[in-house]
Amino acid sequence: MRDQWGRRIDYLRLSITDRCNLRCQYCMPHGVPLCRHSDTLRYEELLRLCQAAVRLGIVRFKLTGGEPLVRRNCVDFAARLKALPGVEQVTLTTNGILLPTYLEALYRAGIDGINISLDTLDPRTYRRITGYAGQGVALLERVISRSAALGIPTKINTVLLEENREEIPRLAALAQTLPLDVRFIELMPIGAGAGRPQVLMGEALSRLQAVWPDLRPLSGVRRGNGPARYYTSAALRGKIGLIDALSHTFCQDCNRIRLTSTGVLKP
Repeated sequence: MRDQWGRRIDYLRLSITDRCNLRCQYCMPHGVPLCRHSDTLRYEELLRLCQAAVRLGIVRFKLTGGEPLVRRNCVDFAARLKALPGVEQVTLTTNGILLPTYLEALYRAGIDGINISLDTLDPRTYRRITGYAGQGVALLERVISRSAALGIPTKINTVLLEENREEIPRLAALAQTLPLDVRFIELMPIGAGAGRPQVLMGEALSRLQAVWPDLRPLSGVRRGNGPARYYTSAALRGKIGLIDALSHTFCQDCNRIRLTSTGVLKP
């Protein structure tokens, strides 16, 4: 499917719920007005929409939320979506808190990749950013290692914040010890993120190259579905991704549309 600007749209981000079990300060610190359960599309309705999307040439799907794993039977839905004729890829974005419960089942369902949000490796900072009262960092470190060990393509998503700017190399070092990608994302100044201090990608890249001087752009290889620009180093087992929506324009290459949990299509 091509849009009016000639972009090939082959990727659908599918929100299966508006609910989340965290209250990240830059995202939804006080929650959001929740839609009624009766307004949320049933899995059968979502599958019908995905079948229609496949007929239009969309072959890659990302399950998102809110937090997708808070919706009952998310893994079963992922397996059913994966089994649809014409579907080439089904991946999941999660904050990871519920992932220990569902990781093995996702692996058996044939999930093609998991993106895990992790903005800090400091337990106190994690609690302050997310509002999670438990041992979130320790939990995520374990499940990230397990996901990589299972051979699931695993990516860490880190939003660049004032709270974690000193941790950028430490977070990136996960790609040195584990076969996964670490992606740094500029904070969009919208919603709860508006007015927060900006950490731009130039600073992040400088901090990274101070630790890995041979860090260089990965060229000639498509890695993933999104707009990340990937960098490689001889010292890294994985790659470093940069998603710089503020300081680097990539709209002309956008290949996605989004579907909300209530059925609103967002080009």
